[in-house]
Amino acid sequence: MRYCVVGGSGYLLNLAVFTGMITLLGGHYASSAVIAFIVAWTSNFFLNKYWTFRRHERSAVAQGWRNLLVSLGTLTGNILLLQMFLWIGLPAVPAQAIAVVLVMPPNFLLNRRWSFR
Repeated sequence: MRYCVVGGSGYLLNLAVFTGMITLLGGHYASSAVIAFIVAWTSNFFLNKYWTFRRHERSAVAQGWRNLLVSLGTLTGNILLLQMFLWIGLPAVPAQAIAVVLVMPPNFLLNRRWSFR
């Protein structure tokens, strides 16, 4: 349940930053997705380490690298899905919303079994 709360807050943060980058700053969808990822990843990592998983056997740096590697893999999937959804005609913000939801399950499984194990 805690992971869902953290994930939900990260999801909203990601979409807020992405939407701001696209609508207010006229950013490109790929660079907007990367910036939104960086902001959400930072928040999610610390919340997951110290609240969700509470695993302190490894340092924040060691767990951070593992979590970052997993998250970069899911960012790649996110951008590929985002491109596909844009190609079929979805607007950028709904496309990002769907793409993020689709990459959440593998992100959770890999983080639970490897990053915060």
